[in-house]
Amino acid sequence: MFSRLSRLLLPDDPALVPFRPGLRFAFFNALTWQIATGTPLVLLAEQLGASPAQAGLAYSFVFLLTPVQILSTALLPRFGFKRLTLGGWGLRSFLLLVPLGLAGAAPFIGVRPWMVPALIASCFGFCLLRAMGMAASLPWFFAILPKEARGRYFASDQLLSGLSCMATLITCALLFALLPPYPALFIQYLIAMLGSAVSYQALRRLPDGPPPPAIGLRGIARGLTRLAVKASPFRSYLAITIGCYALTTPIAPFAVYHLKAVTGLSPGRIMLYELIRYSGSALCAWTLRRRIDSAGARPYLMLSLGLYAVLSLYWLLVLRVGLGGAGGMLAAYLVMGFAGTCWMTGNLGYLPKLLTEEQRTLGLTVHGALAALAGGLATTAWGVALRSADPGAGMNLVAFQILFLAALIGCGVLVLRLSRLPEPDAPGIDPILPGSLLLRPHRAVSYLVNLVDPRK
Repeated sequence: MFSRLSRLLLPDDPALVPFRPGLRFAFFNALTWQIATGTPLVLLAEQLGASPAQAGLAYSFVFLLTPVQILSTALLPRFGFKRLTLGGWGLRSFLLLVPLGLAGAAPFIGVRPWMVPALIASCFGFCLLRAMGMAASLPWFFAILPKEARGRYFASDQLLSGLSCMATLITCALLFALLPPYPALFIQYLIAMLGSAVSYQALRRLPDGPPPPAIGLRGIARGLTRLAVKASPFRSYLAITIGCYALTTPIAPFAVYHLKAVTGLSPGRIMLYELIRYSGSALCAWTLRRRIDSAGARPYLMLSLGLYAVLSLYWLLVLRVGLGGAGGMLAAYLVMGFAGTCWMTGNLGYLPKLLTEEQRTLGLTVHGALAALAGGLATTAWGVALRSADPGAGMNLVAFQILFLAALIGCGVLVLRLSRLPEPDAPGIDPILPGSLLLRPHRAVSYLVNLVDPRK
C-alpha cells in the first residue's frame, strides 16, 4: 500500500525513484516524534506523578538541545551526512525502551520515586541523539535531491507526515478510550518504536551525499555573534521571534497538563483536542500558502500574534469564570493550531527577505537556535513557577493565569514592534520548506539550524 502511495506522489520520475524511501521515512518518523516528544509524553509524565516542572523539562529538551545541532555540524566532514544521521536516529530508538518499560511496569509494581527521573533522563538522551541526527538530515536531503524536484519531493514529504500525524492522534485517542492509561501508553510507545525502526531502515536505503568541507567552529561563532549583535531589520525581527516563542511555546504542554491533572479530563478527550489542533495546522498550511506571495508575509505574522492573544484571553476566562465547555475548548485548540502554523508560514516568507544569500546559512542558524532556546527556557521556567504547594502532580493556578496574561500583553507589544518593521522584496533564493514543517511549527524551528549549505 505504501509503495502505491509513493508511486502516486512521485510517479515514474527516474530522477526521484531512488528517494522514495525518504517518503517512507517521513511517514514512519512522524509516528515516533508524535508520541516520544508530544502529548503522550506529557500524559505519561503526569500519570507517573511528575510535577509541572518535571513535565515541562522533559517537553523542553527538544528546544534546549538545539545548540547540539550546531556543534554536530563539525562531525559532518568526518562521518558524512548518512552516517551521522543514521547514528543519531538509530541510537535514539533504544531510549524508547525506558518509557515503554515504565508504562509496562507501573501497573504491576506501582509508581516508584525513580520513575519520573528515569523518564526525564530518557527524554534527554532521545532529544540529544535526535539533535545530532537532525544536524545532518536536512543538508543531506538538499545534497542528494535534484534541485528541480525538491519542491515536489518536500510537498509529498509534508503530505505523508501530515497523514501520519492525524493517524497517530486518532489511534492514541482510541487507545485511551478503550484501555486504561498505562496499557494505552504501552501500546503507543510500541508504535513509536516500530516507527523508529522502519524509518531507520528507510534512511539506510537512501544514497549518501558528498561530505561537506571542514567547518571552523571559531569562525562560525564569530559570524553568528556578528549577525545577532549588529543593528539591522534581521536583529529586530530576531528579537520579536524570541519573544513570540518565549510567550507561546509553554501554552501547549501546560494546557495538556492542566486538562489532565486539574480538570481530570480523560486522555482520550485530550488527544481529540490535539487532533483538532493539528487539523487547524493543516487547514492553515493549505489555506495561506497560496496567498502569502500576494499579501506579503508580515500580515500573517501579525495575525498569528493576534490569534495567540485571543487564545490567551479565552484561557484567562476559562480559569477565572469557567467559560467555554467542550465546544469552547475545541475551538481554542483549532485556533492554537492555526496560530502556530500561521506564524511559521509568515516566518518562512519573511525571514529570507532579511538575509542576503551569503548570510542565509548563518542567519537561519542563529534564528532557529535562539528561538528554540527561548521556547525551551521559557517552558522550563514556567514549569517551576507552576508547581503547586503540594508535592507531585498539581498546579499553581494563579501562576497559570499569569502565564496567559503575560502572553496576552506580550503579543500586543510584539504586534506593535512588528508593525514598524519593513517588508523588503525577497532576494532570488529558494524557499525554505522542509517536509512537515508547517504541521509542527514550534518544534520545526530546529530545522532552521543548519550550518551546512551543500548547494554551493
